[in-house]
Amino acid sequence: MRLLQKLVSGLVLLCCVFAAPAAEPEYPAKPIKWIVSYPPGGTTDLLARLMGQWLSQRLGQQVIIENKAGAGNNIGTEFAVRAPADGYTIFLVNPANAINATLYRKLPFNFLEDLVPIAGIVRVPNVMTVTKNFPAKTVAEFIEYGKKNPDKINMASSGAGTSVHLSGELFKYMTGISMKHIPYKGAGPAITDLIGGQVDVLFDNMPSIIGHIRGGDVRALGVTTAQRSPALPDVPAVAETVPGYEASAWFGAAAPKGTPQAAIDRLNREINAALADPGMKAKLAALGGVPLPGTPEQFWAIHKMETEKWAKVVQFSGAKVE
Repeated sequence: MRLLQKLVSGLVLLCCVFAAPAAEPEYPAKPIKWIVSYPPGGTTDLLARLMGQWLSQRLGQQVIIENKAGAGNNIGTEFAVRAPADGYTIFLVNPANAINATLYRKLPFNFLEDLVPIAGIVRVPNVMTVTKNFPAKTVAEFIEYGKKNPDKINMASSGAGTSVHLSGELFKYMTGISMKHIPYKGAGPAITDLIGGQVDVLFDNMPSIIGHIRGGDVRALGVTTAQRSPALPDVPAVAETVPGYEASAWFGAAAPKGTPQAAIDRLNREINAALADPGMKAKLAALGGVPLPGTPEQFWAIHKMETEKWAKVVQFSGAKVE
């Protein structure tokens, strides 16, 4: 009888062991995809790869950068919105995500509602940059040339609706000159054509253009922030010639709505650790960037504020994309 009882007890215990739910693996348990909505070579790509390398080392899982360019940033954004909300797909937020809310008449997503914030990363100036042989050597000379040669200046951008595009539109509005907009699929090809002289001017994000400025491939006329940038101290601010002019680009990370809070918290903690690291801060400073540490909510507040700001620029520029 005792033997039978022991056998029954053993079977019950065995059943309980097999019936017990498996413990959730600690996040992350597999590689993470980081969606970049522009081709390799631009600021979004540079920042994602820089931060992705840090996260790979800290998380113990590979962070894989996936470039999904096209439709003015919207292809990559929609891919991220539709991705599983499991913490294994994140998105590199960029200024076009705020601008496109007004620029496009209809989008298949609502950025602020369909994604959730993880963390801010960095804010950078844009740089008004011209070809080496462009006749104007200063912002004032550029304005004078533009007024004498309406619609003869080709203004490149990394895509319709980017901060690169709208920085130029704001410049046109505030100076009264007209330029022909030539949109590219990312900063890389736009810079290539600027160096080659196929276009005249580009208001590019500093991280992707600064190496070409320092190397003498192109010439910087002004930075788009209200004050000069420590990264290019000899380049005046556009506002020194055009009072009140200010435009900058900001970047961060987001994830599909419904992503587990544990994943958001871990990623926020590691990104903030990167922004506090002296080595990372030095790398961002070399690109002209100012870190944007903080909570997810603080980053989303910046995004909402910038969405409102650029809505006004889109409205007075008249720019619209179907």
